[in-house]
Amino acid sequence: MRQQHPPQSQPPLDDASQHISPVWSERTQVQPQDPAYSPVIPLFLARRLAEVSPQLADRAATSSRVRVRTHTIPHIVVLEVASRLSDVVEDLDQTIQLALADEPRGVVCDLSALLEGGAPGAVGELATAGRHVRDWPGIPVVVSCPDPQVRSALAAHPLGRHLIVTASMLPALSAVLSTPTPAMQLLRLAPHPTAQRASRDFVTRTLLDWKLGRVIPAASLVVGELVASSLISAGTDIDLSVAWNMGALRLTVRDHGPDQTPQRRSHPALYGRPRSIVAGLSSAFGTLPTAEGGKAVWAVLNVPPQRGSTSRRSSGPGTSTTTSMLPMLADAPSLAG
Repeated sequence: MRQQHPPQSQPPLDDASQHISPVWSERTQVQPQDPAYSPVIPLFLARRLAEVSPQLADRAATSSRVRVRTHTIPHIVVLEVASRLSDVVEDLDQTIQLALADEPRGVVCDLSALLEGGAPGAVGELATAGRHVRDWPGIPVVVSCPDPQVRSALAAHPLGRHLIVTASMLPALSAVLSTPTPAMQLLRLAPHPTAQRASRDFVTRTLLDWKLGRVIPAASLVVGELVASSLISAGTDIDLSVAWNMGALRLTVRDHGPDQTPQRRSHPALYGRPRSIVAGLSSAFGTLPTAEGGKAVWAVLNVPPQRGSTSRRSSGPGTSTTTSMLPMLADAPSLAG
């Protein structure tokens, strides 16, 4: 796995920040839709799945209180459902949001232990989870279900088309591993007056390294507002992530404030002028609850690669030109499908 290193000539970050190594590096793989694609999965992952599957199946069969079980297979969050879909679909959607806030490699919803068939209304509600993929690019959400009628209904739904639907777990995990991984950089910020400036400097350096200097003015404004909002509402340490994949730049600011009440939809934590700035410069934005409390406020900017570019990364800021052009302001995007 390749890691990204900031150019040596760049100045150090502010006192409020502590750089964290990137968790993912860019990788291009065959897409599941490719006719040449075959569900090949690493041996260590197949062995791990074989080990945990019987145990999880036994636990699902003996417990009626826990309807959505969460476990992780190297960087992939697996959500197992052991109930009627109509009884658990809202909990499943909330659990998907909690999983996405941790920015894993992917999220797989395992419906192999689903009791009875999926009611049309419940399947339609499950399909709306596709809005998370639409607005939160780079992290695939896969539904593994042996019921062909449920799979067909998901594929036919306008939002369900954003999901990857498979008949079993092995192709589901393989589909996650076959999607391109975002280029990502992380930064931890202390609740300090310099946090806003440190976040803008960090975003600037990262985008210069990725040859995305043209979007620096807009991204700096957006991340500054997200960090300021988090400092005001939570006042805790902040984890900032910058991810770029498939023409979308995702800025996420995660705080560690008091436990948030889980909500069915992602509601913004921005009001007034900050909300107007973020809405005008982003294609989508919203808030996700986090598993240990607090929230993740995010915004996505459309940043297609420049024509003729052969690499997402540059050797340093000297090889990229920063312009003062901001993206055209758009109407405030919808936060839910």
